[in-house]
Amino acid sequence: MTTDQPATLGVALAGGLGRRMGGGDKPMREIAGRAILDHVIERLAPQCDGLVLNANGDPARFSRFGLAVVADPVEGYPGPLAGILAALEWTATNRPGLEWIVSAAGDCPFLPRDLVARLHQARLADGADLVVAASGGQAHPVIGLWKVALRDELRHALVVEDLRKIDRWTARYRLATVSWPAEPVDPFFNANTVADLDEAERLAALVAD
Repeated sequence: MTTDQPATLGVALAGGLGRRMGGGDKPMREIAGRAILDHVIERLAPQCDGLVLNANGDPARFSRFGLAVVADPVEGYPGPLAGILAALEWTATNRPGLEWIVSAAGDCPFLPRDLVARLHQARLADGADLVVAASGGQAHPVIGLWKVALRDELRHALVVEDLRKIDRWTARYRLATVSWPAEPVDPFFNANTVADLDEAERLAALVAD
């Protein structure tokens, strides 16, 4: 973590069902000889003041990572917004001095090492409430900076309004977007299918962890 940004908790979102890979935990699939989640943690953890994992089911399967595992607080696998809410509420309870969390998909092995710093820079420059990442002209709303103070509003949106799409929720606030180049490797490449794993192996050879 750098000294010129507020203390920020990181959350790796691994609560998806992995249907396009036949089920199971996508972040535990291997590329370059290691679980995708190993790559995510290696890149994200040094930028954060602590890291938690959002996942459902038996947390013991992630025990080797030594991270707190926080389940969705809303039933029915409502998507990544529930994982973000889980991290916001965990932070409010366990790290009450922290005002920000950063979320990243647990299946993005090439995250930029300046992710948190640049998100905070954009927040300050734009006076934003929330910040999301983008690359190659495409926004990645799962990867963003979230204000802990908005947790009750997010819970209301999920539970009362049955809201599921991240961009519908972020549209309610002042939002900044930070772009990264998508070449030679898109830092937000995510492995959704078996074919993506083959592509990730190719890309891993271009990226030195």
